[in-house]
Amino acid sequence: MDLPKVLVITGPTASGKSAVGALLALKIGGEVVSADSMQVYEYMDIGTAKPTVSEMRGVTHHMISVVSPLEDYSVARYVTDASECVDDILSRGKVPVIVGGTGLYIDSLLRGRGFCVRGDERLRHELEDEYDELGGEFMLRRLSAFDAEAAQRLHVNDRKRIVRAIEVFMVSGKVISEHDSESALVPPRYDAMKFALSFTDRAVLYERINRRVDLMMDNGFEREVHSLLSMGVAPSSTAMQAIGYNEMVSVLLDECSMDEAVEKIKMESRRYAKRQLTWLRRDIEVSRWIEWDVEPDVERAVEEIENEAK
Repeated sequence: MDLPKVLVITGPTASGKSAVGALLALKIGGEVVSADSMQVYEYMDIGTAKPTVSEMRGVTHHMISVVSPLEDYSVARYVTDASECVDDILSRGKVPVIVGGTGLYIDSLLRGRGFCVRGDERLRHELEDEYDELGGEFMLRRLSAFDAEAAQRLHVNDRKRIVRAIEVFMVSGKVISEHDSESALVPPRYDAMKFALSFTDRAVLYERINRRVDLMMDNGFEREVHSLLSMGVAPSSTAMQAIGYNEMVSVLLDECSMDEAVEKIKMESRRYAKRQLTWLRRDIEVSRWIEWDVEPDVERAVEEIENEAK
């Protein structure tokens, strides 16, 4: 039985994904499904670089502004929600165009991984409290007692994944590495052609990222973060861990200056882009790389994708 066909436009931040995805969907009569772990949140428009109405080109976009920033959102929820969107688009005879830079979300959606190990919320909060009280090194030592592989792979500051690894073992009796291996054997849910965007010169990408941060500030990013805090969104919430939001909270709490925050946002955004590229370079399922010299040639890219996808 043939798998349903979908197209994927991915790449690092500021590489032109939204523009390419919207024009491609417009030309082929498709709809966009966002694969961005932070664009799912309402009221977080500037800092997550959500496409504007004009940038959407009249194309229906799914999985943008679908959850309150007061909630925690996970890859498991994304797979459930996004797969419903993809299946609905397919049922209407249209082509889903999955657009985003969150590699884990994309790969999990394409494989249909439901992350069947259900967590224990009370246990998770207890483990988070332990991490905060006893520190990451203590929790990593605890994890290494039953899952040395995961403990070696995780950074001491990666609170979320350390807690998740311990939680999975305590709930299921299996180490998270085993669950990851089992998930990799699950056959894919969709037949995807994946196109990755980037620049031939990494310095050009980094300069685009710097300019994007400056534009965020000009467009009122500080007001956006202040509004979120006024709504009751906690600085420790999942939403506020997005690059930029965390740093701007520090400014509003008088923990650092605006100039320091802006420079840190630029630095963390560049580091994130580097991690995205590393993830994609290892991805054997990327059908083709499209690399720009100075500015994205969106029309040319869409034409090439259309020709290859026929």
